[in-house]
Amino acid sequence: MKHELKLYCEKSRLAELRVFLSGILSASGLNEITQNQLILAVEEVCANLIIHSHDCNPLNHIELEVNINQDTIIFEIRDSGKAFNIIEYKSPEINAVIKEKRKGGLGLLLVRKIMDKIEFETDPSFNTCRLIKRLKSK
Repeated sequence: MKHELKLYCEKSRLAELRVFLSGILSASGLNEITQNQLILAVEEVCANLIIHSHDCNPLNHIELEVNINQDTIIFEIRDSGKAFNIIEYKSPEINAVIKEKRKGGLGLLLVRKIMDKIEFETDPSFNTCRLIKRLKSK
């Protein structure tokens, strides 16, 4: 089953994203913890795109497509902002973040822990980040 959302690049739109994802995932049969982890991961990637790739410009948008089949959920996030390759990104050392008392920087580490696979593609007009979660067989 395929679901699509066009999300304008304003931080206030992240609430709309959470409602959209909650509606889809609540019907998926996944437990609540897994649902919340998936929402957190997708929200983190979208928030980073809104803030860092689009400078919170409400005229820009990102597109989210969610495909659920028997054994996987695929979240495909497309945008035309500054390319950011999540796969090549080096997460900061947790101890360094704590020592420097800085906020942020660990979200993508969480995304990597939650998702089973992350794919990134870029072409002249679009960047695509694909977050893949395998579903446990029942």
